[in-house]
Amino acid sequence: MGLSSLFDDLQLSSSSETPLSSQTLPPITEFLAELQKKLLNMLSYSETLHLIGHVANLFQTADPDWLFSPSSGLAELQVEYNAVVKALVRVAALPLCEDDYGSLPAATYQSIPYQAVTVCSALTALLETLGNRGVQTGIPLTIAPSVLVFAVTHFQDQPWTNSVSRAAARNLQEVLLRAGGWRDSGHLLTGENNGVLGKILDILQPQMTQTMWQRCEAVKFVYVWIVLQVTQPFLSPLLPRLLPASLLLTDHYKPENCILGVRCLHHIVLNTPAAELRQWNTAEVVYEALFKHLYTTDAAVIQPILWCLLDLLLVLEKPPCTPNPSSSPRKPCRHDDVLRLMLTNMEAEHKVALRRVYASALPLYVDRMGVAICRHMRRLDRVVLGYLEVRDPSEERSRLKVLRALQNMIRFAWPRMTSRADVVLRSLLKFLLDVSSDSDLDDSLKQRLMSEATLCITLMDCCCHGNLQSLLQQVEGSSCSSDVLRCLATVTGPIRESRAAVS
Repeated sequence: MGLSSLFDDLQLSSSSETPLSSQTLPPITEFLAELQKKLLNMLSYSETLHLIGHVANLFQTADPDWLFSPSSGLAELQVEYNAVVKALVRVAALPLCEDDYGSLPAATYQSIPYQAVTVCSALTALLETLGNRGVQTGIPLTIAPSVLVFAVTHFQDQPWTNSVSRAAARNLQEVLLRAGGWRDSGHLLTGENNGVLGKILDILQPQMTQTMWQRCEAVKFVYVWIVLQVTQPFLSPLLPRLLPASLLLTDHYKPENCILGVRCLHHIVLNTPAAELRQWNTAEVVYEALFKHLYTTDAAVIQPILWCLLDLLLVLEKPPCTPNPSSSPRKPCRHDDVLRLMLTNMEAEHKVALRRVYASALPLYVDRMGVAICRHMRRLDRVVLGYLEVRDPSEERSRLKVLRALQNMIRFAWPRMTSRADVVLRSLLKFLLDVSSDSDLDDSLKQRLMSEATLCITLMDCCCHGNLQSLLQQVEGSSCSSDVLRCLATVTGPIRESRAAVS
C-alpha cells in the first residue's frame, strides 16, 4: 500500500473497529515521516484537525506490532515518533505577541482549547497503545519532554484553556506517567538516567530570554511549574540554568510576574545547599534582587518577598542572636537592614492588606533577631503600640500578630523593658478596655485578643520583678468591665480575683 493511499484509508470513521492489516502497510518510519510533513504543511485548520482525529483512530486500531516495530532500529523509530509529536504539539501552539511588553486579548485564544483537546486525544491514544511496550521501545522517554510541556501548558487555568481542555491535558499527563512507569512528575523529571529535566530546559530556555519570554504567555507558567517539581539534590547541578530566568521574572514590573519569580527563587533557596548558594556570590545576587522589592507597596509581592528573605538570610549569615565567641559586640547585619526597612514601612503604612502582611511577618523576624532586637527597640515600640490602636476587622489578624511580636520582644529584651513599662502597660490596658467594649467582635475572637494582651502584661510584670502588680491593683472596677478585671486577676492574684467576683 502506498503512502498516499494509506492516508486515504485514514478517512475511517471513528466507530470502525477493524484494524488495518500490518501486511499491507509500509514501514512505520516511512509513514511517520510522511505524517509529519502533512501536519507541518497543511494550511487548512479544519483539514489539520480532521487528519489528527483520524491519526488518533489509527493509533487505537492499528496493529501494535506495526506501530512499534523497529524495522530500521529503535533509534530511528524514536526519532520519527518524536518528530510527529512535535508536529502535533505545534497545531495547538499559542500565538505570539508582536512585541515583548504587550499581551493578547482573550478572544485570540478562542480556538486553542478545541485544538488542544484534539491533539491530546491523539497523544493519549498513542501512549495508551504503547502499554507495556513503552519501557522496551524507549518511546515514552523520547517524547516525554514535548508531551509534558504541552500538557503543563494546557492544564493551567488561563485564557487559552477551558474545563474540557484542562481535563484532557491532565489525563494526558497521567497517561504519560503510566506509559513510562514513572511514579509522578518529579520522578519523570529527575528519575533514572537524570530524567528529562535537561531536555525540557533545552525546550524552554530559548523562550525564557529577556527579549522572548513575554511574547508567549504560557512559557513562564510552564517554567515555574517545572522548577517547583525539582527538589534537592537534583536542583543544585542545574542552578546555573534555573537561576537566570527566575531572576528575570522577579525583576519584572508586573506584580504577577514578580510573584512567579519569587516563588522560583524561594524554592531554589530551600532546595539548594547553603554552601552552593554562597559560591560565586549567588546568594548575594538573590538577596539584592529581593531586597529592592521591599520598597514596593503591593501586598501580594511583599508577602512572598518577606518569607523568602527569612530563609535566604540564614544562607548569608548566622542569626543575629547567635552567641559571639569573642568579646566584641554583635555587628549590624543584613537581618538588621531588612527589619529596619520593614519597621520604617510599617510605621507609615495605612493600607489594610499591607499592614496584615507586615504584621504576619513581624513575630518571625523578631524571633530571628533574638536579643539583637534591642537595636530596634524604639521603632519597634512605636510600631507595635501604634498597630494595637487600630482595629482590623473582621479577624483582627494584624493585632493578634503584633501582640505575639510584643511577647517575643519582651522575652528577648527583658532587661530593657523596665524603662518602657509605663508606656507599654498603659497601651495594653487601653487595648483591653477597647476590646472588651467592642460589640462588633465575636466572643471567641475577643477572648483570644484579651488573652494575648494579658500574657504581654504578665511577661512585663516578670521583667519588672512583680512591681506592676501594685499598679494593676489600683485599677477601679467602675472604670472597666468585669472581663478586664478577670484578665488582670491572672496577673495580680487572689486579691484581684475577689474584686472581680464582687463586681
